[in-house]
Amino acid sequence: MTLFPGIEGCAVIAEVAQSHEGSLDAAHNYIDAIAGAGAHGVKFQTHIAAAESTIHEPWREKFNAQDESRFDYWKRMEFSEMQWAELRTHAAESGLLFISSPFSDEAVGLLERVGVDAWKVASGEVGTLPMLGKIAATGNPVLLSTGMSPWTEIDAAVEILRGGKGAFAVMQCTSVYPTSPEKTGLNVIPDLRRRYDCAVGLSDHSGVIYPAVAAAAEGIDVLELHVTFDRDGSGPDVPASITFEELSQVMEGVHFMETARRHPLDKNAQARELEDLRAIFNKSIVAATDLAAGTVLATEHLCLKKPGSGLPAARLDEVTGRTLKQNVVKDTLLSEDDLS
Repeated sequence: MTLFPGIEGCAVIAEVAQSHEGSLDAAHNYIDAIAGAGAHGVKFQTHIAAAESTIHEPWREKFNAQDESRFDYWKRMEFSEMQWAELRTHAAESGLLFISSPFSDEAVGLLERVGVDAWKVASGEVGTLPMLGKIAATGNPVLLSTGMSPWTEIDAAVEILRGGKGAFAVMQCTSVYPTSPEKTGLNVIPDLRRRYDCAVGLSDHSGVIYPAVAAAAEGIDVLELHVTFDRDGSGPDVPASITFEELSQVMEGVHFMETARRHPLDKNAQARELEDLRAIFNKSIVAATDLAAGTVLATEHLCLKKPGSGLPAARLDEVTGRTLKQNVVKDTLLSEDDLS
């Protein structure tokens, strides 16, 4: 299903999240690196601390001493509206979709004014139905993450998206950083497509490339991965991120899988195309020793050897018990002309 005109197949979105560490320069550097790796879009998170959180919000994980509270951390991650507009322009000039996750109504309003190519609904916001309704009403595509939600909560969110004006995708996601193979949940992807009959995707937090390529083999419509310049860098998202070299490998893998899916294989046609190779590598029924005309062929008279240009090995039982018309020498590939 097409979410983004001009993108055929799976749209690959690189997630910056908070890896810019509140630095506008770093955010611009991420845009350049994502474009250089060949991805289709860049995704940020738009935080307005006072609108989304309180000083009582606990740390998911305390990863530095710089921010006294989680609220202080979100405050440090804020950009001004002018700065967001600057990032949006840079993304467009780099040929990237500009996508962000809002975490408050105020962030939705800011991003509407700046302009986004799509919305990402973060896993923790699936149950924030009033904000989801505002997002759906804009008409932009919506990517709905499901990392912490049971089916009933996803059902309610999808019902709101169906009442909106734009396309949407429901994305399998596991909110564990990094996500282990056992918790990746690739089996959920076809369940999402059957349950909602909509575009589907994977929002991956594994920190490796394998789930992305496997999901592409499932025919997903959108893929989101966290990226980082440095695996040894700081920040909560680094363990769940891939490098830009790995992002390039993901793009190659996605294209490979999409090409394979567009060309289903006919095994009979394949065998016909490879007839010359079959003649070389398959085996034929061969005389195991010198044999005289009139010999009634028994198992000990015959063996199977390459090439496969004589009577096929599969006919061994059929040939056993037949009579030779003429003398044959050892290793002769038998033919119908030799048999009566």
